[in-house]
Amino acid sequence: MAYSDFTISKLQHDIGLTIIERENLFSGVEEIELPEHLASTLIRYLPLSQNMNTEKGRSELLIAPVLIEMKLRHPDTISLFSGIEFSVDPSVGLNGRCDFILSRNPLQLALTAPVCMLMEAKKEDILAGIPQCLAEMVAAQRFNRAEGIPEWPIYGVVTTGILWRFLRLDGAKATVDNTEYFIRTPVPIFSILNAMVLGQIPAL
Repeated sequence: MAYSDFTISKLQHDIGLTIIERENLFSGVEEIELPEHLASTLIRYLPLSQNMNTEKGRSELLIAPVLIEMKLRHPDTISLFSGIEFSVDPSVGLNGRCDFILSRNPLQLALTAPVCMLMEAKKEDILAGIPQCLAEMVAAQRFNRAEGIPEWPIYGVVTTGILWRFLRLDGAKATVDNTEYFIRTPVPIFSILNAMVLGQIPAL
């Protein structure tokens, strides 16, 4: 069993999560200005990513530029990992490879203090990706606890590159934002990610 094998039912019964759906979970996040070159890149790349119509294409053209810009914006605060093995507790299925991880630590040589787990929705199916993302978030929470890192919310993102959905994990309570954000209007997406990695999301 691995992250991709989890379902909502397994998360509730085997992991003990309470899962809540909520609209506009991140509506209180203050918007920040989108870097001009990133806005230009996304405008240029969006048509090509749609015509390529592959997960790899959307990842390289739409997801990676946003995350790389986030890392470059905070070089002394966060690190960015892509496609790494993240096995925390294989006995309960918390193991596998993660698409992207944002860590609240600038060390790039080794993963420390994961704060945001981001996964690409397979076959453009956002809903099907939510259980896997939640499982990765649980693993990040357990990883931090084992390392003696202070308890903080763990965030998650499920995205097709064009459509983005955000999640939050506080203890055993997981909240899924029902709001869908589109990369055509990237300012809210970039602002939420920025607030996540800086710990500036308003308390629930």
